Amino acid sequence: MSRSSALDTDLDRQIAATHERFVQAMAARLPAMEIDTKERYFGVLSTLVAKLEHDGKPLREVLNETVTEAASVIMLELAR
Repeated sequence: MSRSSALDTDLDRQIAATHERFVQAMAARLPAMEIDTKERYFGVLSTLVAKLEHDGKPLREVLNETVTEAASVIMLELAR
């Protein structure tokens, strides 16, 4: 296995592990979240997932759109 291939494989593993940690952390937080916060979180999350499912869209474009759309939701949460 080449060095770049090994690095790529290791990064894939680290991303998957971090994603799993994220899922566990959010599952632990959900019971304590207020319903309006859950609604906003779900809106942002479902939009992000829908954009990621679109195979032809580069990740940079997905992130740019998501940050733009999520900015108002983030500001609402910070203002609480």
